[in-house]
Amino acid sequence: MKSRIIGTGSCLPAAKVTNDWLSTKMDTSDEWIVSRTGIRERRIAREETTTDMAEQAARLALEDAGIAPEDLDLILVGTITADHVTPSAACELQARLGAGNAMAFDINAACSGFLFALESADAFLGTGRFRNVLVLGAETLSRIMDWTDRSTCVLFGDGAGAAVVRREEVGILSFDHGCDGSKGDALICRNRGNNNLLVQSDTDLDYVHMDGQEVYKFAVKTVPASIGKALEKAGLQAEDIKYFFLHQANLRILQSVAKRLHISVDKFPVSLDHCGNISAGSVPILLDECNRKGYLEKGDKIVLCGFGAGLSWGTAVMEW
Repeated sequence: MKSRIIGTGSCLPAAKVTNDWLSTKMDTSDEWIVSRTGIRERRIAREETTTDMAEQAARLALEDAGIAPEDLDLILVGTITADHVTPSAACELQARLGAGNAMAFDINAACSGFLFALESADAFLGTGRFRNVLVLGAETLSRIMDWTDRSTCVLFGDGAGAAVVRREEVGILSFDHGCDGSKGDALICRNRGNNNLLVQSDTDLDYVHMDGQEVYKFAVKTVPASIGKALEKAGLQAEDIKYFFLHQANLRILQSVAKRLHISVDKFPVSLDHCGNISAGSVPILLDECNRKGYLEKGDKIVLCGFGAGLSWGTAVMEW
């Protein structure tokens, strides 16, 4: 028996923020952003919270899977932008859904968060004590952006994606995951400093800082290698795969990975043009968009791959 995705869902905030609009707020332009990233617009939360978006994505995934919230045994949320330090986004979501039978916790692995959560779900299902797991990637990244840093803030957006996973005869064939913490400073957002009876500090909260060149070099080298390892474990070749659902960070990265794998870039669906980079939300949102458009048929072989802060990466090969 394998872990299989049986339902998907996603949610984006209502507000669209185009490159042209950003150019009225900072020294940038649509041409500059598109030529370097492929991003044309992103969704930014006004009133929506991470839990709000996670709830909507979860309900759609549960509906697609044909199961009720009380049937869930576990809820895993990949996120770096939960609404509170505690309780976790997963616990808040459990309460919203009325999924009282489910254990729930968050996984902080940034852009690899959904893939790390998916492998965790597979491990829990493998014990035989869990039947239905809800896996999400949900982010409100606009909260942790420095909106005066035009090189970084224009890349990111908000949203949530969800998948229901359970044991069936077909499903996930292999995983490959890894981290290189020695390069963590390439994409970092520092926490609050000590401010207590022993240490007095009025340091402001930090925002996301990124060394774009370092992250790009990491991605174009690590992602093809990870996909290659996962394909080898599954006994498949790149040409056997119908679609590669990669984290939506940069169009140039997708093109480079396709070139290194010697396959057509047409096999790499794209949502970054209208979503931007949604960290843990990118892969499940893209998967849901394609699922609802009817791109996937039973028996299709697909690859999911997340990569980014940590630095971290995760790949899954599966049969749909």
